[in-house]
Amino acid sequence: MANMFVLANPKRFMDMSERLLPWLGSATAITLTIGLALGFLAPPDYQQGTTVKIMFLHVPAAWIAMMAYGLMALMSFVSLIWRHALADVAAKTAAPLGAVFTVLGLATGSLWGRPMWGTYWVWDARLTSFLLLLFLYLGYIALRTAIEDEARAARAAAILALVGAVNLPIIEFSVNWHTLHQGESILRADGPQIATVFLWPLGISALGYTLLFLTLWTVRIRTEILDRRARAIMLSGRL
Repeated sequence: MANMFVLANPKRFMDMSERLLPWLGSATAITLTIGLALGFLAPPDYQQGTTVKIMFLHVPAAWIAMMAYGLMALMSFVSLIWRHALADVAAKTAAPLGAVFTVLGLATGSLWGRPMWGTYWVWDARLTSFLLLLFLYLGYIALRTAIEDEARAARAAAILALVGAVNLPIIEFSVNWHTLHQGESILRADGPQIATVFLWPLGISALGYTLLFLTLWTVRIRTEILDRRARAIMLSGRL
């Protein structure tokens, strides 16, 4: 654990991320371009027609929305228990990104649901729990903004993030309950129930979304570190 903290201190992070960012950004651009291009060229589904192509935007966005909250909760736990400054920065900067991907997931899901279900929205378990995820993100952001003292804000927001993490398994397993949302079709014990012509573009798009999140998260962490350094210098100058 001590070694992890040594490697994750802000100065080492800034040095490592400066070298990594160009490669991460390039990998993101290439992967997203390939994934979305393959998705655009994929044939229509025999039941859903061309609307199936919304999947290549919706599914990765929903995946990243949940992944981002999981990372935010993990970093909040590390910050709360070990008072690790970089973990707090990582949690704080993940929240707005996660909220954006959640909005994208909700919007594309609604557009996909209209031709499939005949409505943009239903209050079933999956959609309602996913909407709650957005409210948890917004609550976390609002709480950090409302409390002026940075240490108190970090503790309060970390507790909220950890409590809200109980929603992640609810989202994951909600498709097993009474819901219009289709069930699990990829990570199944009997193998994926989706045609290869759709599975490959979906997998590559999901990888591209993941790389995009990591790139943006790294940039936001670097920006927050620099902002905190600038505020510390200003405060020391006043003293």
